[in-house]
This record gives sequence, C-alpha cells and structure tokens, in this order.
Amino acid sequence: MRQSVRLLEEGGGARETVAGVTARARPPSSGEILGLCRIRARLLTPKLGLDSSVCAHRSWSVCAMTSLSPDTPCSCDCFVSLPPASEIPAVIFAKNSDRPRDEVQEVVFVPAGTHSPGSRLQCTYIEVEQVSKTHAVILSRPSWLWGAEMGANECGVCIGNEAVWTKEPVGEGEALLGMDLLRLALERGSSAQEALHVITGLLERYGQGGSCREDPTSFCYHNTFLLADRTEAWVLETAGRLWAAQRIQEGARNISNQLSIGTDISAEHPELRTHAQAQGWWGGQGTFDFAQVFSLTQQPVRMEAAKARFRAGRELLQQQQGGITAEVMMGILRNKESGICMDSGGFRTTASMVSILPRDPTLPCVHFLTATPDPSRSVFKPFVFGAGVAQAPQVLSPTFGAQDPVRILPRFQTQVDRRHSLYRGHQTALGLMESEQDRGQQLRQQQRDLEQDGLEAVRGLLTGEWAPEPQELGGLFQAFVEKESQAYA
Repeated sequence: MRQSVRLLEEGGGARETVAGVTARARPPSSGEILGLCRIRARLLTPKLGLDSSVCAHRSWSVCAMTSLSPDTPCSCDCFVSLPPASEIPAVIFAKNSDRPRDEVQEVVFVPAGTHSPGSRLQCTYIEVEQVSKTHAVILSRPSWLWGAEMGANECGVCIGNEAVWTKEPVGEGEALLGMDLLRLALERGSSAQEALHVITGLLERYGQGGSCREDPTSFCYHNTFLLADRTEAWVLETAGRLWAAQRIQEGARNISNQLSIGTDISAEHPELRTHAQAQGWWGGQGTFDFAQVFSLTQQPVRMEAAKARFRAGRELLQQQQGGITAEVMMGILRNKESGICMDSGGFRTTASMVSILPRDPTLPCVHFLTATPDPSRSVFKPFVFGAGVAQAPQVLSPTFGAQDPVRILPRFQTQVDRRHSLYRGHQTALGLMESEQDRGQQLRQQQRDLEQDGLEAVRGLLTGEWAPEPQELGGLFQAFVEKESQAYA
C-alpha cells in the first residue's frame, strides 16, 4: 500500500484569538496560590469558562453506577469542544482512560531532545527509526509500556486513543501499539494535522499490533484517535493499516470505541475504497460511509456498550453547547450514570485528563491530569510547560530494567508492583472514604479544595491576574502533587 494522504476537504476559516493579557507587577508566591488561594469570587469570571458555581458541584456528584456486565471490557471516552461550543475562545480536550482495574498509570514528563542520524528508538515491542528532533511531552501512560493513553506536547497538541474492532482482522503479531503511535505523534507533530500524518505514516510502515494489556492472555485491538490543537481537531479511525479522518473546526465531538466517521471524510488512505470494494463490503457506487462499511456486522458486547456511552457523551456535550469549560469536561468525565466514569468488573477508569488550548498563542496551554483512578474521587492537577518543568517523582512508577515481565519472553509470566507513591496514597484514601465516613468526607473535601485551588491558579494565569516566573510555572504540577500527597499522608 502506498503512503499518501487523499485530502478531500482542506477547509479553512478564520482563526479566532483573544486579546493579550497584562501581567501583574508582583506575581503571587506558590504559597499564596496553593495555601492561601481563597479568592474565588474575584476570579470566577464567565469569560474564562471555568464556572465553579455550576460545574464544580456537578463534577463531584456521584451518580448511580451503570448496570453493565462485569465481564464487559469497556474502554475510554474522548471529548473535544471548539468555539462556539466552548464558553471561551479555546479548544477544550478531555479523556477518560478505561483500563484493567489494577493497572497503574504514571504521569511522565519527557523533555525535548535532539538525536543522532540513524539512531533507533525502542517502543513497547519493536524498534523504529528516530527523528532528529522531538518535542517535550507530558504523558499519562500505563506504567508497563513505552507509549501513552493520552498526553500533550509543548506545541499545544493533545491526543487520546481508543480501542476499536472492525471487519479488518486484528493480528496478534507485535508491531506498534496505538499508544506507541500516540506518543510518537506527540513527540514529532507540531500541530494536530501534522501529528495525524505522523500516525498514518508509521501505521503504513510498521503496522499496529501486539497485546495491549499486561497479561499472558493477549488482548489486541486497532485504534481510533482524537487529536486537537489550538485551532482545530481531527478524528482518526483505523482498520489495520487503513484509515479515515475527519476534520473538526467548530462545535463539540466525542469518540467511544467504535467507528464514528460516516460520509464526512476529510482525508483517507488512498486504497481505503478499493480495498472495501475488493472485500465485497462496498459496491463501488454511491455514498461511501466509512463506519457503515468497516464496522462489524455483528457487534461484540463491548461495542454495544460503547454505543450507549457514545450517545450519552454526545448528549452531555449538546446540553452544554456554548458553555463548555474545563470544569464541564471534568463533570462529564465524572459521570457514572452514563458509564463514562466506569468501574465494571475487571475494568475501570484508571486516569483522566482535561486540557485548555487557548486560541491566543500568547496564552499558555494548561493540562489537568489525575495520575490516579476514578476521577469522581481524584484531583485534576494543572500542568504547564515551562522552563522549570521536571519529573514529579511521586507519579513515576518503579522500573525493573531487563527483569521487567514485558521484556522477558514469553512476556507477562510474572507480576511486579508498579504503584507509584501518589497511587498508594490514593488507594489508602479511597479505602478511608469507603470505611470511615467522617475521615472519608474530610478527604473528599480536601480533594475538592485542592482542585479548586488549581482552577483558580489557572484562571489567574489566563486572565493576567497571576504572572509567575517561568520556573514557578514549570513547578506548578509538582506543587499540587505534593499537596495531594500530604493530604493522603
């Protein structure tokens, strides 16, 4: 198959920006922001799209659990909002990562790098050719693998992936995981469209495959991706090496473990339609509906459950059209009634992420990450790329080198403890929330307060109320991780 991109709609449109902000003469200290930040009334401006009076209550409400089969492996929901669906001139990105319930996700910062010509890069299972320069990235990833479930780069690109099953057979041979493709795209792409081209190029060259969980029993799937930057978003859906993509330039969109691109195809693999015709899936005449042509005729249970989550997610976005904010997205990720925040048998939401990507390039992008499972009982903590960014050790899992079960063949014959220190503290806190009412309520309130402190810091940052030094801004995520760890201690 030839590697090329067939662009059907280039699109365009004006790129909206907001006015620059004026920095304060004296930036507040970290202590003021984290310990004494009780200035909500002054900073709760609707223009920022962070309406805590409405959304915070919804975010923390606990709805009834969905009645899915305990054996149904539900998996992941991604969301994006662009103006005019967003309340502010910004793209809002969000994802819940639903994975095996005991799997640990770590939050990893990888600085920008330069690499020697001809160097190779070890991904989860295979090596690929390295490029000369890579962007700095922040990743939320299952700690046993190289790639990531979701993340962002210093250029303001965010990506989340989803499992999908189609008429194209899923092979068990080891290649690039969808999570590897995600990280490679963030490291190499300076825009959402450029990141999409990275994924499709690597997909063509190396393919996708290999077990996607840390277990002797293989669990394989193909992938869909939601990619976003400050100006637009793309949905990329794959079936083996084939793919179709849809450009999103306004409104809101979500994906949930199923093919969702119909006839509105903006770009596609050059052999997508001829392959479908050769397989007898499409007659070659008339409308070409990608989801209809490539979706399985008889859907497995996991796909039927995904349809319900997809519809629920779309409805939740529609209910907030014109007022979607970071907190609204957090509330959607915490919605248990829909199954978006899920805990079903062997699977649960193991980590979550929400990002604000302002249209104004002079404003920083902000990424909120939990690093812990169950967003309804976790803290979204703000991360901003800056000069002082370093790895937060509390959210980094231990490493096992050559003795790691993922490195020893046959793989995954033994288990290791990958819990990082924040995960351990959070586990203890969850136990107290369930067993000791008074202490549990106290911990929940501490979580709420800490998250509000982070949202307030971001409001101040984006309105110019707070103008931190680069070193202080780069240490923002670390400061909040430390505060959360202290609460659990």
